[in-house]
Amino acid sequence: MKKVLGVLGENGAGKDTLCNFFKKHLPSVEVLKFSYPLTEALEVFLDRVARDDQQWLAQNLRERYGKDIIAKGVEKRVDQSEKKIVLLNGVRVWDDYLLLKRKEGNLIYITAKKETRWKRLRERGEKKDDRVSFEEFLKKEDYPTEREIPKIGKEAHFFIENKGSFDDLEEEVLKIIKKINEEG
Repeated sequence: MKKVLGVLGENGAGKDTLCNFFKKHLPSVEVLKFSYPLTEALEVFLDRVARDDQQWLAQNLRERYGKDIIAKGVEKRVDQSEKKIVLLNGVRVWDDYLLLKRKEGNLIYITAKKETRWKRLRERGEKKDDRVSFEEFLKKEDYPTEREIPKIGKEAHFFIENKGSFDDLEEEVLKIIKKINEEG
């Protein structure tokens, strides 16, 4: 049976790093990001995708096709996956979480202090709008796609306060892997 895990966290909390540690220790893992379909669509038109672009597209798709349109697209990919474990990276809204519940999955909530996350994003520079002022970062924290994260986090099966080193985070991931393996 396929095991589905959702990864929830604010921007810069460490979701991608957490997923990379899972892939390092469990080769039977596939990572599916809720942002993949958005990024793929936007890359047809843009040389470099910004988080603002993804949020705009997600909001417009949801208004036109329903709040669960992105979760439906990701669910198709989950169902097609041949891997034993699928990580759904970037749970952000209730419909994403409801997909996880339908798949009888567990939720991992990773978080960190705002200042820490802002510094990580600036250093990473993955998206064209990562290097913003702290004030602009705080404004983005109030976007519709970000507001529900702490509320959904209260439903998490696993909680990680990502305040230490890479080794500390890897140790937390190993604890989760052990717990998942014990559950079968």
